[in-house]
Amino acid sequence: MERTPYMAVPPEALILRDKLAIDRTLLANERTLLAYLRSALSLVIVGITFIHFFEIGVLLYIGLVSIPSGLAVAAVGIMRYRSMDRSIRSARESSNRTTKPNHETEQ
Repeated sequence: MERTPYMAVPPEALILRDKLAIDRTLLANERTLLAYLRSALSLVIVGITFIHFFEIGVLLYIGLVSIPSGLAVAAVGIMRYRSMDRSIRSARESSNRTTKPNHETEQ
C-alpha cells in the first residue's frame, strides 16, 4: 500500500474537522485536474492554430510541438489525479470504518 500523509494519524483519532479537510482535499484534487485539462486543451488549440496559419518558420514548429505537449500535460494530469484520488479515498474509507457508531451498544 502506498504511504500517504493521512497515515500519520490513527483513523480513530480523526474528528469531524479532519474528515471535512479530507473532503476539501478531494475537491482541490478535482480542481487541479481541471486546471491540467484546461492547460492541455489550450496547448492543443495553440498548436492547431499555429499549424493552420503559419506554413513556414518557427511558429509552425512551435505548433507541431504544442500538440503532443498538450496531450502529455493531459496524461500527466490524469495520472496525478488518479494517484491522489486513490490515496484520499483510502484515507476517507479508513476513517469511516473506525468511527461508525455501533448500534448494538446503544440499546
